[in-house]
Amino acid sequence: MTDFPTQLAFDDAIAIIREVAAKHRVDTETLPLSRAHGRILAADVVAPIALPPFDNSAMDGFALRHADLGEGETALHLVDEQFAGRARDITVGEGECVRITTGAPMPTGADTVVIKENTREDAGRVVILARPSAAGANLRRAGEDVQAGECVLQAGQRLTPARASLAASLGVPSLTVFRRPTVAVFSSGDELVEPGLSLAPGEIYDSNRELLMGLLRAEGLEPTAWPRLPDDPRQVEIALRDAGCAFDLIVTCGAVSAGEKDHIPAVLQQFGQVHFWKVRMKPGMPVLFGSLDQARVLALPGNPVSVFATFLGFGRTLIDALQGRSEARDAERAQLVAPIEKSHARREFQRARVFCDEHGVLRADPNPAVGSHRLRAVGESNALIVVPDGPQRLAAGSVVEILRYV
Repeated sequence: MTDFPTQLAFDDAIAIIREVAAKHRVDTETLPLSRAHGRILAADVVAPIALPPFDNSAMDGFALRHADLGEGETALHLVDEQFAGRARDITVGEGECVRITTGAPMPTGADTVVIKENTREDAGRVVILARPSAAGANLRRAGEDVQAGECVLQAGQRLTPARASLAASLGVPSLTVFRRPTVAVFSSGDELVEPGLSLAPGEIYDSNRELLMGLLRAEGLEPTAWPRLPDDPRQVEIALRDAGCAFDLIVTCGAVSAGEKDHIPAVLQQFGQVHFWKVRMKPGMPVLFGSLDQARVLALPGNPVSVFATFLGFGRTLIDALQGRSEARDAERAQLVAPIEKSHARREFQRARVFCDEHGVLRADPNPAVGSHRLRAVGESNALIVVPDGPQRLAAGSVVEILRYV
């Protein structure tokens, strides 16, 4: 088995993931707009029409000609009405006005809307009490938001509810998006037992499978949980090679270090490819990224906090890159409630409870538990604090990067 004696820098590992995933992006598909929410766009969206598509009123009131208004009160003849909906053939002449509602198309000849609150009606006439300072008041011009032919959404963007609404407002019925990657999830180890069964001495319940399934579902994926990998090299090989032929992504936890029962690296080196193994980070140093047949493989260490750190640090990047996501996720930062100090060179991920204080400041309170097996501390926290590479002495109040669980 080839040795990987040097621990890779965290940022270099991220770069490798993006480079490899960019060469193995999932296919595209065209979906109805209603089914495309949360997907990554695979093609630009060009506006087929303008927004607004026609001049319309921004308020309930009366459409009129600004030139007809005097400095004081002005009485105009009410000649018709135009409500939101299909435009009627109405023309506003000198000294006339039309009742209009928000969103209704502007009648021909009118260039201003006076809101209803600044008028009073008197025997078929409308008295304008306050004169707008200029023509165009309370009027939405055609195309002032979007011009026909303008690119409004770009390939690589995630279709948020707001972006889906924009597409709908343009009459776009379907979108070309990247397919969701298929994912196989493996936990490993003879010591693992399904929850609900009795434990024999030396056995523990399998918690990492549920952890990974939940993290992947939070990314909008539908992972498939495979049977536990036993500590047998031949069975590990058979299971991983089967999954490699059928899935876009394999995520494992455990059996990735340098122990006698850690068989995953050897399988990847013999039958696939290892892109990197071991990263300068704590926890999660033995993390491995490779390829096996049609699948990319992210092999995570077995301790629960290591699973969190490596999935949040690398798993999300891999999932985004496989789907062609080009926009970065929002970076979050918070002020430390308590100081953090470390003497080693590795990038460290510490559990924390992140909250917004009474002054509107985002704060991160580090959990005192430090062991990577301390699952309760994970449950008490909602984020990881990213402590930068190299020795660090971060005082309370220092601003740090945080990774939310979801």
